[in-house]
Amino acid sequence: MPVRKTLSHEEYVTFQKFLEDACGIVLGVGKEYLVSSRLSGLMRESGIANVGDLLTQLRTDRTSKLKTAIIDAMTTNETFWFRDMAHFRMLTEKAFPEILGRQSGRPLRIWSAACSSGQEPYNLSMIAHDYQMRNPGRVSNVEIVATDISTTILQDAKKGIYCGIAASRGLTQDQRSRYFLAKGDCLEVRPEVKRRVTFRELNLTKGYELLGKFDVVFCRNVLIYFSSEQKQDILRRIARSLNPGGYLFMGSTESLSAHSDQYEMVSALGGIAYRLK
Repeated sequence: MPVRKTLSHEEYVTFQKFLEDACGIVLGVGKEYLVSSRLSGLMRESGIANVGDLLTQLRTDRTSKLKTAIIDAMTTNETFWFRDMAHFRMLTEKAFPEILGRQSGRPLRIWSAACSSGQEPYNLSMIAHDYQMRNPGRVSNVEIVATDISTTILQDAKKGIYCGIAASRGLTQDQRSRYFLAKGDCLEVRPEVKRRVTFRELNLTKGYELLGKFDVVFCRNVLIYFSSEQKQDILRRIARSLNPGGYLFMGSTESLSAHSDQYEMVSALGGIAYRLK
């Protein structure tokens, strides 16, 4: 069945409301093409001709499978290895020594929020491993919790297998040999890297107190999809999840200035992060 890629104004407004209610993402004006392109594959597979019919079927979706598939299509974003390397330098040379200097006897806990296909939490595990090797006895255990709203992307992330451009973009040859195992034409994250990472489904607009407390939170290039009120609420929730003096890393183009006064900006080694006051 051919898919109609254009959306009427009414369809777009209805879809905007659905997406915001379902996962908190706010679509601005003029994003019709984005919606059409993200949903075209799903509609083709499901034999649905247009977004209006998709929304009609959604109202009778008692199993939530269609709802989950739509959220997956709209929230799955391409990422790559060691994105914004300055953040990782700042983590190991500034945040880790500072945090470990005031705590002892408990694991170092890191949260990778909206982890997508898993590159970020696995990068954090690699960075933590290297830090432990350079500083024997300084930190006994590192726990990384990786969350995302998409159950489909989490299933792929847990496997830790990357092919094509996902197996090369951002990686040096040394990193490929140290952190991965060759699996045909693909790369698989080594077991010792996977071992530190736990993947969990999570909607950032809902409660996440059950995740526990963290020393570091990576929530990069995520809040741009939420309204100002939602950003403020999420940042308050993250603040409650951080241990005293904990660090929040956001995208390099993101800023907290208009959304929260609970953090102080810290600049070091070419990167910027926010420390809980």
